Amino acid sequence: MACHDLNQDLNIPAGVRKIVLAGNPNVGKSVFFNALTGLYVDVSNFPGTTLEISHARVGNDFILDTPGVYGVSSFNDEEKVARDVILGADIVINVVNAVHLERDLFLTQQIIDMGIPMVVALNMIDEATRQGIKIDVTELERQLGVPVIPTVAVKKQGFAEVKQAVARARCGNSLSELEEMLPLLQHKTHNRAEALLILEGDPYVAARHHLKPMDRQEEIYLARRRRVDTIVAAVVKETNAGASWSTRLSRWMMQPLTGIPILIISLGLLYEFIGVFIAQTVVGITEDGLMKGYYEPFIRSLISQWLPPDTILGALLIGEFGLLTMTVTYILGLLLPLVLGFYLGLSALEDSGYLPRIAVLVDRALMRIGLNGRGIIPIILGFGCVTAATITTRLLGSNRERRIATFLLALTIPCSAQLAIITTMLVRLGPGYTILYIILIAGTLVLIGTALNRLLPGRPSDLLIDLPPLRWPQPVNILKKTATKTSAFIREATPLFAGGALLIGILQVTGSLAVLQNLLAPITVSWLQLPKEAATAFIMGFVRRDFGAAGLYSLPLKPAQSLVALVTITLFVPCIASALVIFKERGWREGIVIWPAVLALAFFIGGIISHILI
Repeated sequence: MACHDLNQDLNIPAGVRKIVLAGNPNVGKSVFFNALTGLYVDVSNFPGTTLEISHARVGNDFILDTPGVYGVSSFNDEEKVARDVILGADIVINVVNAVHLERDLFLTQQIIDMGIPMVVALNMIDEATRQGIKIDVTELERQLGVPVIPTVAVKKQGFAEVKQAVARARCGNSLSELEEMLPLLQHKTHNRAEALLILEGDPYVAARHHLKPMDRQEEIYLARRRRVDTIVAAVVKETNAGASWSTRLSRWMMQPLTGIPILIISLGLLYEFIGVFIAQTVVGITEDGLMKGYYEPFIRSLISQWLPPDTILGALLIGEFGLLTMTVTYILGLLLPLVLGFYLGLSALEDSGYLPRIAVLVDRALMRIGLNGRGIIPIILGFGCVTAATITTRLLGSNRERRIATFLLALTIPCSAQLAIITTMLVRLGPGYTILYIILIAGTLVLIGTALNRLLPGRPSDLLIDLPPLRWPQPVNILKKTATKTSAFIREATPLFAGGALLIGILQVTGSLAVLQNLLAPITVSWLQLPKEAATAFIMGFVRRDFGAAGLYSLPLKPAQSLVALVTITLFVPCIASALVIFKERGWREGIVIWPAVLALAFFIGGIISHILI
């Protein structure tokens, strides 16, 4: 969407003063807009988008609202519309959330850098006080160089002061680094704001001036982030005095001294629920009791009346890898309860608001592997489904972070079904092998992440994340999320599982399975020191890693062999769906590097561990 002429598109009369409301999403701009304009509001569809812009004339002023955005750029339609409206502003009223000052001031500083006169409405100041956040408003005004007015929009507090402050709007203190970058472009564009956006790489603003967009965005963003961090450190103080219980708990969750023990306890409870109760008690009933005790004898007896088991079709339906025996037992008796239990736990964490606080807690640690704290979100979601988690890497701040996160997801993060089977096998091995498995997988993640962080140019971006209120998880929400995700998993996995079973069955009845096992023997037997039948599990793993893990489940392995097999299948190539998403998200060039690299690393690391332990 190209740049627009605001006056022409919205029929703004000549000579009026354009006052624009700007801010992050959900900061209360619409309440300010209604207070400033009254009921006589026009709404226009912005050309080239489905977005509507509210505007109204009040005396000699023309008031305009903008979509909530985190920055002025051209990443999506909301930002493009906000960019064009802000570029046409005579004065900006920037509404910021006093509770999330570190996040909101980034946009504030960017508009100041654009050289547009501004007033800051420091909204939700009462909520900040309730959360024990004290803001030195006088110092904030001095640091920014623009009027700052504390407000409570829902109570209409501070509106009169904001209206009065518009007359005192000024340009503010811009980044000192820009004064060396801007003069040449400003001379060509005769507009400081547009010169800044060209420096930050906006292709549409650059095209308007027949210039090429520049690549100084990362440099400018880092300088802006440092400036905002400095301001926040100078004006914000947090105290527990008067803070609610949930606010105190929220802070404890994000401080290493208290946050790490809370995280360990939370993960321990999750393990007790999934790894012990679901994986042992529930699966013992569903798989061994119901499916193998009643269902499989029944279905074999029924089918055998018309189709002998030693025929080709009989072997495919009710044989060792039968569509009606192994496939149904694995899906309903093994995977379904495990996946159900995992999503119950994950949904409870999501609904409580704990996940974003884990992101803050691990921010510094993730910096070492090239990510910021936001990277924990796709990693945690990856334990549910690597395919979906790969898509959520879009929320990461840079292409470099998305590349690192995608590779680590493909290599080191087992999905819920695979994790559940692995957990069941680890429980059989005991706590010593469980701890060793965790160390090996976590060590691989850190080692590969650190290597990528050093090899890829650039650095991790700073963490900007919304913290929702902490609350008790709502049972209805948890059940809805669990039911939706579990049913989606079953719908996706069943045809792939059945297809994989059919493939293995055909290979078995044609004798090809034995040939493949012999061909792969140098890897499975000589390098990994596993039985040659393990090749069958790895062949199944190409379809789905959990399918491969399920194939290892029934193999007679010694404890050390089980560990080698579990590490190898964990690091194995992602399932077909995940591979396709990786190719889609990262492109074919990166995809054809990631897939074989993951496969080679899985066998290489598995073999190294094998030769150390066996």
